[in-house]
Amino acid sequence: MTLTIPGFDHVRLPGTDGVELAAAVGGSGSPVVLLHGFPQTHLMWRHVAERLAGEHTVICPDLRGYGASDKPAATGPEVYSKRAMAADVVALAAALGHERFALAGHDRGALVAFRAGLDHPETLTHLGILDVVPTLDMWDVLHGVRAAVGYHLFLMAQPPGLPETMIANSADAYFGSFLDAWAADPAALPEPVRAEYLRASAAAVPSIVADYRASAGIDVTHDQADRDAGSQLAMPVTVVQQDWGTQLGYDAAAVWRAWAPDLDHRLTGAGHFMAEESPDEIAGAIRDLLLR
Repeated sequence: MTLTIPGFDHVRLPGTDGVELAAAVGGSGSPVVLLHGFPQTHLMWRHVAERLAGEHTVICPDLRGYGASDKPAATGPEVYSKRAMAADVVALAAALGHERFALAGHDRGALVAFRAGLDHPETLTHLGILDVVPTLDMWDVLHGVRAAVGYHLFLMAQPPGLPETMIANSADAYFGSFLDAWAADPAALPEPVRAEYLRASAAAVPSIVADYRASAGIDVTHDQADRDAGSQLAMPVTVVQQDWGTQLGYDAAAVWRAWAPDLDHRLTGAGHFMAEESPDEIAGAIRDLLLR
């Protein structure tokens, strides 16, 4: 049985290109869409969503290729481009009656949110980003042995076949290794939640790999085109991340400021799974963002 956010409705609604997304929807008020990361589902937002639902309509979808959402075959690089995944989210919100909304994303969902901010500036009122830098910059900051922390980015960037086979043959060990390594507080991922993430990820190996492969190809192309055009995020942006700048030797705030002139950049002492490890902090950051 798929785990979802207690007290929220679970719906299936159209994205784009015939893809349907599963989503948990709850609360009332101005809309906020929350996008999950890897190797997770919308369930990662359960604590933050409950905190925001008293003031906002909170929409937590499973991304295309993840969880209970459709997993189309990757017949071309565009199928799992962040552009296509962002368009799904805009279509889902519109199907719920929201032509404008605030958007926050974690990890892979943050990359989708970033692309939505560039592609749909008239739709997004505010943008929240948890623990990433944009795809184009991500490849720029990974150098030498320090890049080993992102080995999975290189593995899943390989041509179709070998990565899918390797991961499928050791799915629980592979996906579980990230849950173990990236959580500063393992208690934030209790066993039923961990089991749900492993189950959902093992059932989505081809689409998860296709999502990552897109970030070594078509997503870079899209980001570079925006950089070349001088495109920037027009809405208020809040970025919350671990101190990756110190660990990898770059100025994280400066990287984000180049894209987001109206930027609130925050560092957290929580681990990568900060929405689960420090939900009061993350819900507070989103509330602060929505006041700007």
